Amino acid sequence: MQWFAAALLACGCVNLAEFADFPPAVDYIAKTSCSVSAEPARCRGTRAGWEVTYARAVGGKVDDQRTVALCLSTGCDTAIVEEHVLGCAWRHVIAGKNQADADRAAVEVACGGDVLDAADRQTARDQASVWLQLLAVTQ
Repeated sequence: MQWFAAALLACGCVNLAEFADFPPAVDYIAKTSCSVSAEPARCRGTRAGWEVTYARAVGGKVDDQRTVALCLSTGCDTAIVEEHVLGCAWRHVIAGKNQADADRAAVEVACGGDVLDAADRQTARDQASVWLQLLAVTQ
């Protein structure tokens, strides 16, 4: 199956964002008004650029992956729905690709015991493994 996904991506036949394991970007946009945010302008800006940022993240752009991970972990000024498990999973993806100390440290912050329990951390690792395979990256 991994070779099939890689072949589809390599030929440009599919967009990675269309894979079932990457829900649509709009699924993460919070329904609350940005006017309730402490930073309404920042909230509106995040929402305005979210689909592009998310598409680049699932396309493999590390800086955009970091933004997606941050927003899923923090909500980015109420612009995005907080999904701590998915924020942690993205941090694992980034660390799995880059092996940088800063990225490994970010995993500890996003996936730590004060944020996720052991079961959620395992779910995040499992999801990251799937995404890494879709991104054609080996761990």
